[in-house]
Amino acid sequence: MSRRMVWGPTFEEMLHPDKIDPAIRAKALAAKESDPLSEINLYNITWKRPDGKPCYIVLPRELTGVDANIIALYGRDFPTRSHKVGATYTVTMEKQLLGEIAPGEHTLVYPSTGNYGIGGAWVGPRMGYDSVVILPELMSEERFQKIEGYGARYIKTKGCESSVKEIYDKCWELKRQPEMRVLNQFEVMGNYRFHYFVTGNTAVELVADLAKQGIGNGRCAAFVSAMGSGGTIAAGDRLKEVFPEHRIVGLEPIQCPTLFNNGYGDHDIQGIGDKHVTWIHNVMNMDCLMCIDDMESKLGLQLLTDPRGMEYLAAKAGMAEETVREMATLFGISGVCNVLGSIKTAKYYRMSSNDNIVTVLTDTIDRYHSVMSALDDRFGKMDAGKAESRLTGIFHSAKLDYVQEGTVNNRDRWFNLKYYTWVEQQGKTVAELNAQRSQAWWAEERSKVLDVNARLSEARKHS
Repeated sequence: MSRRMVWGPTFEEMLHPDKIDPAIRAKALAAKESDPLSEINLYNITWKRPDGKPCYIVLPRELTGVDANIIALYGRDFPTRSHKVGATYTVTMEKQLLGEIAPGEHTLVYPSTGNYGIGGAWVGPRMGYDSVVILPELMSEERFQKIEGYGARYIKTKGCESSVKEIYDKCWELKRQPEMRVLNQFEVMGNYRFHYFVTGNTAVELVADLAKQGIGNGRCAAFVSAMGSGGTIAAGDRLKEVFPEHRIVGLEPIQCPTLFNNGYGDHDIQGIGDKHVTWIHNVMNMDCLMCIDDMESKLGLQLLTDPRGMEYLAAKAGMAEETVREMATLFGISGVCNVLGSIKTAKYYRMSSNDNIVTVLTDTIDRYHSVMSALDDRFGKMDAGKAESRLTGIFHSAKLDYVQEGTVNNRDRWFNLKYYTWVEQQGKTVAELNAQRSQAWWAEERSKVLDVNARLSEARKHS
C-alpha cells in the first residue's frame, strides 16, 4: 500500500539553501542536532554552513609542502557526515519523480562500497522506504553499524573494496523479486547531476570568494578526485565549463590500477577503486590519471587524527593548533588520498601560489577507528618519530610516479573498458555506450537539472 510521498530540496536549494522556505530551513537547522533522523534533515543536504559559506578548508602549506592552494570541500556537516548522501538523495528523488518507486510498494536496494550505502540507509527510511544496502564483507565495522543505526538492513557480499562484481551479482539476484528496486550509484545519472551542479557550482563560487580574501587568482586550475562511483569527479565537468584551462585529475589505488593499466587487485582506500569504469564517469573529459598508495593514505590519516600525531603537527611542524584540531574532524582514508593526489597534481603541473586546486574530503574518522587500531597493532603506537617520517615521507615527498595524461589514446582506452562491465555484464547496448563518447550526451544529461527542479517544485505543492 502506497504511503505519503516525502520530498526534499531541489538542486538549486542544495546549492543555495538560502532559497529554501525560511521556516523549513530554520526547522531543518534546529533538527540537525536535536532530531537527526527526522525527514526535515533532507533540507540539510548542502555544502553550505548555516551562515551560507561553503564547508571548506585551505590546507596549510606546512602539510602539503607545495605553493599551490589546495582547497578541500569537506563532507563532515552533511546529515551522514559524508557528501555521498547528496547523491543518494538525488538518485532516490529522481526515481520517485519518474514514478519508478513509491514508498510502501518498493524496497530500495543501494549497492555500495561505503558512503553511498550509508547515505541510502539514511535517505531511504527518511523518505518512507524499506531499504537494503549491499556492501562487501571486509568494509570497516563502523559502516555496518551506521547502516543499522539509520534504520536499514545490509547484505554482505564476498571480498573487499574492489569486489564490485560480487555486488552486481547480488543485485541481479534481488531484481528477480518484484518489489525490489536497485538504485545503482555506478549507473544512475542523478549521482552525476548532484556533483556536476551542486558540488561543481559550490567550487566555482568558492574560488571567487577566496580571491576576495587574497587567496588564489579566482580560478580553478584543477579538480582532483578519486573515483568510486565516478560521481564526485563530475564536479570537474562544471569547473571546466567555467574555466576552460582547468584540468580534471582522477585518482585510483596503486594496488588496483584499473584505468592505469587494466590492472586489478585488493586495496583499502574505502570508497574508491572499484575495479571497473563506471557508467556515469565521463572519462573522455578527464585530463590526467594518477595512482595513490592505500597504505600511505591510511598512515597519513593516522597522522592527522591520532593525538600524538596532532601534537607533533602543532608543536613541531608549525601548524596552528586550531587548524590541526579542525583537520582531525574532516578526514577519512579517501580524503587523504585526494589530498595526496592534489599535492602530486601541484608538483606535476608546477603550480604556483596563484593556482587553486579543489578536492573533496568525503567522510570522517568516525568510520575508521577500527582501521586505525589495526595500524597500531601492525606498526606500533604513533610517536613523534613516526609523525615526522609520515609528514615528510608521505605528504612532502609525494612522488610523480603513476601519472598518465589524457591523450587521445589513453582516453579511448579508459572509455573502452566500460564495455566489459556495462555491455557484457549489465545489459547496456553498444549503441548506448558509443553515445557516451560525445560530450553532447553528457551536456544533455546535465541539462535535465532544470527540468528536475521544476518537476520537484510542482510535486511538493501537491504533497
